[in-house]
Amino acid sequence: MGSEGVGTYQVDTPLPKEMGSITAARRIARQALAECGYKGQHEDVLLVVSELVTNALVHGDGPPSLRMRGDSSRVRIEVGDDGERLPEQREPGPANGWGLHVVGLLSTGWGISPRDGGKVVWCELEPRLAPMRGIRSES
Repeated sequence: MGSEGVGTYQVDTPLPKEMGSITAARRIARQALAECGYKGQHEDVLLVVSELVTNALVHGDGPPSLRMRGDSSRVRIEVGDDGERLPEQREPGPANGWGLHVVGLLSTGWGISPRDGGKVVWCELEPRLAPMRGIRSES
């Protein structure tokens, strides 16, 4: 992991084509979020990383790669693989899984970018504003 400057970070790492890569990717992401002081829900980012790496391992070809860029207020996650078949969003549920549905719910945007010999599935997350639990007025 390299740092672009104070408060920013970047991660570019290949992962092995094995299910243990999910745990490794989460560990790498957790460290990056802590180092940059990301103000959003870290668990949301870790869940998205897990889903994207899992999809690359199960539905993609070749070993996946993880790229993250961000700072305390924004994170972009990209997971690439060598498969040319693009992911399809399916009806979420036990039969089809929840992957891209979860990514869509937690991110501010996501998409798929073809690349030479494969694709990258990406998403961006930002801290959510905490809902107001009630307004108290002082009279």
